[in-house]
Amino acid sequence: MKVVILAGGLGTRLSEETKLLPKPMVEIGGKPILWHIMKIYSYFGFSEFVILTGYKSHVIKDFFINYYARYSDVTIDMANNSVEYHNVRAEPWRVTVLYTGEQTMTGGRLLRAREFLGGERFLLTYGDGVSDVDITAVISSHEAAGKLVTITVVKPAERFGTVAVGGDGIVSAFREKPDNGGVWVSGGFFVMEPGVFDYLTDGDETVLEREPFERLADDGRMNAYKHAGFWHPMDTLHDKNMLTDMWTSAKAPWARWENKR
Repeated sequence: MKVVILAGGLGTRLSEETKLLPKPMVEIGGKPILWHIMKIYSYFGFSEFVILTGYKSHVIKDFFINYYARYSDVTIDMANNSVEYHNVRAEPWRVTVLYTGEQTMTGGRLLRAREFLGGERFLLTYGDGVSDVDITAVISSHEAAGKLVTITVVKPAERFGTVAVGGDGIVSAFREKPDNGGVWVSGGFFVMEPGVFDYLTDGDETVLEREPFERLADDGRMNAYKHAGFWHPMDTLHDKNMLTDMWTSAKAPWARWENKR
């Protein structure tokens, strides 16, 4: 199953960092938050990624193209124009980086990735949030519910899309950032069937979290997985510094792979 990561936004609320970098490349403890997100999925056995870029796309491409050189020791033979790598520290990942436009909305970006997903179920998340969510449990919930989309819902501050969830886990309504707040909110970490593309009808202008999700919920085709554990976005410099402190103090709940060493 492929993992699709939305990584094309401007990140204006983190402008201290995103003047030079796309938001997913802002670092937590010396590694881009994008890398941390990919490590979460890799921990659960998912190693094929489709990254949907926009703003400063070349920075993300360069990161993966130069990954070996960045994280390995090298001997450079300038006379023979060759490079030998030592102590290679790489990941078992296959990464497709797609430029999906700087102004394209989230649903529009996903539409542009359709041909790379092979008409199969896929995972989707945002390139700016980390969690200790159990990805296999999210998938199991999705399979049991038999819906087109499963959304992981969490309980942070009320600044994200709210989700009305019944006792059976079925989503009855989805509203993006309503004024009256809510209890469960969207934390990303989705599972989606290819039928979701039938709901993405406005091309590049499609905002996934608005009309498509609202219609899916109204049609009874959206499931929720309730995650009561750690989840945190990186929206501001304060968020970035907090997550970095967690990482450097070895108290990062999302870094399950660190416990496998």
